[in-house]
This record gives sequence, C-alpha cells and structure tokens, in this order.
Amino acid sequence: MELTRTYRSPWLDEELDDVRQLARTFFEKESVPNQERWAKEHQVDREYWNAAGDAGLLCIAIPTEFGGGGGTFAHEAVVMEEQAAAGDDAFGYSVHSTIVAPYILKYGTQEQKEKWLPKLATGELVGAIAMTEPGAGSDLQALRTSARLDGDEYVVNGSKTFITNGTHADLIIVVVRTGEEEGGKGLSLLVIETDGLAGFERGRVLEKLGMPGQDTRELFFSDMRVPKENILGGEEGQAFLQLMEQLPQERLIIAVAAAKGAELAIDRTVEYAKERQAFGRELMKFQNTRFVLAECATQARAVRTLVDHCIELHLKGELDAQSASMAKWFSTDQQCQIIDRCLQIFGGYGYMLEYPIARAYAAARVQKIYGGTNEIMKELIARTL
Repeated sequence: MELTRTYRSPWLDEELDDVRQLARTFFEKESVPNQERWAKEHQVDREYWNAAGDAGLLCIAIPTEFGGGGGTFAHEAVVMEEQAAAGDDAFGYSVHSTIVAPYILKYGTQEQKEKWLPKLATGELVGAIAMTEPGAGSDLQALRTSARLDGDEYVVNGSKTFITNGTHADLIIVVVRTGEEEGGKGLSLLVIETDGLAGFERGRVLEKLGMPGQDTRELFFSDMRVPKENILGGEEGQAFLQLMEQLPQERLIIAVAAAKGAELAIDRTVEYAKERQAFGRELMKFQNTRFVLAECATQARAVRTLVDHCIELHLKGELDAQSASMAKWFSTDQQCQIIDRCLQIFGGYGYMLEYPIARAYAAARVQKIYGGTNEIMKELIARTL
C-alpha cells in the first residue's frame, strides 16, 4: 500500500485534491511520454511551458488580478508532488512559480507586477533566478557580478552558474552588486528581459550527476545594459533582505520534494520486492527486506510530519528561518539515506538508469546542496539555540 494512502496531510482539502488530479492528468499526458527525449536534449520543450500555463498550473498561488490562480503555497506543493510522482525532474516549475513569481509579487512595483506576472502565469515568459557565481555558492555576500548605473541604464558585467531554466528563461532575476559596500549591503535584484538583449549570453548546458532533462546553464553578462526601472521594487541595496525573507519558502519547496521523493522510492521498492524472486521466494518475505523497508517507512513518515508542520506554519505566515532550515536539511538527508537503502534492495538493477530508483538516487543528491547546503542549514539552526 502506498504511504500516501495510509496517511493524509492535515492541510489537504477537497479543492487541493482536485488540483492534484488536474496536475496528475497533465503530467501523465504532457510529461511522461517525453522524459526520455528531454533527458537526451537536456531541456523540456519550450511549448511545455505554454501547455502548463494553459492548464492553469503556473503561478497557481499568484492573485487572480495578476493572472495567477489565486491559490496558496498548498496548491503549489500539490503540483510539485505530482510532478515528482510522474518522474519529471526536468521541468523547472518550482523556480518559475514558487521562487521567481513570489519575488515579483512581494517586492515588485505595481507596474512590474502588472508587466511580468501575467506572462509568467501563461508561460509566455519563463522565469529563472541567478544567484550562484563560479566563486560564490552559499555565501551570498561574496557575489561579485556588478551593475553600474549609467544614465537611465545599468551596465552589468559578470557571470552566474547552475541556473535552472537557463535555456528557456526570458525573465531572470539577477543578484547584482550595485554599491561599493562590502557584504550584503550593496546587493540588488535586477530583472532582465533576455529577448534581443545585447551583452547577454547563455553558456554551455552543464552535465550533472542527475536531472539530465533540466536546462541548467551558465550565464554571462558583458556590458549588458538594463533599464534602471528593472531594479526589483525600484530601490537599490535591498537584495540581501529580500533574499533572506524568501529563502525559507525556497527551502520548504526543497523539503516538499524530498518528502515526496522518499515516499515514492519506498512505494517502488515495496512493489519490486513483492514481485522479485530470490532463492525461491519473494524478496519481501526475507526479514532483512521487511525490516529495511519498515525503517525507511518510519523515516519517511517523520519527514512528512515535519514538512506538513512547516507547510501549516507557512500557510499561517509563521514559518521562520529555523524551522525551514530544519525541514530542508533533515528531509533531504533522510531522502538520500532512504533512496540509497531502497536501491540496495534492487540489487544490480538498482544501478541501471532504466530503473526509476537509479534516476531518483542521482537526482536526490543535489537536494543536500542547493538552497543553501545542509551544513549551512545546521549553522543557521545553531545560531538560534
């Protein structure tokens, strides 16, 4: 029996069940048949974004006045869970809908919101956020990409790496240094519209351990000129505060994916163990197999209840950095442990990429790295003790 059938998250309701069914139908029809091709091409089809917009899945938590679905983070969580259930680790939905759009909604001027959010909701624009640089990962205060004001435009120079949606992104929130102040005080969020933008270049598609269908790229800016009205919120020097306010949701997004990923791994392994024969009997009849899966199921339930707790806090506007950091590190650490133990039950087949458990193993490893490494999460938690 699937773990999700023996436990129901307390924040779910009938409306969210309907959203789940809509998302499940969409991913089964539009994603599943194309995943092998996307993995080879290192990107989803550009039209896939428009199809998701037509289905009402993009920016589902953005108010209807800006073209969104008028829902909450719970609606987004359900969509992300169904994307994971479909085996789709190529579609950069979470970056587009649950990171980029909320930044614009929370900090954008009225003009910026009216200009960009409706197009993100339809898929006319694909969103990305560019923080990480070759010399600066989790340490945001070490970022060096510069934006110098020249008349009515910023002149931007620098580079970013590990950018999800790097191929298709039309609208990118770039963390830039607009001031001379050291650390986070001189950082701003500058929104660039890439169509025909001189000085903007997409670098190579990066070969990753997992998620081969995701268009993760490098970005380069060489005397790139961006209108000064594209500073998010219209005021320089606000990026560090904005990033700190939004990172708890980003980390909760990762935790949601980790909880679902762990549950899926267990469900697939239980199914395999009941079918696979060894020494004349099903794998599931061996005590070691049963004990390993019992332990994994318990670990996954612990992750799920922590993530559910944080979702409920977030829906009430009460999610703090400590709780989000706890959810992020614990869920991703457990996800990797659970998938590793499940893969072992598959034996040699677990090492074959044609099996979903192998692809899940590869994809899960980055969960402990992005959104702030798990070591950073522990440091943030420790500061509150």
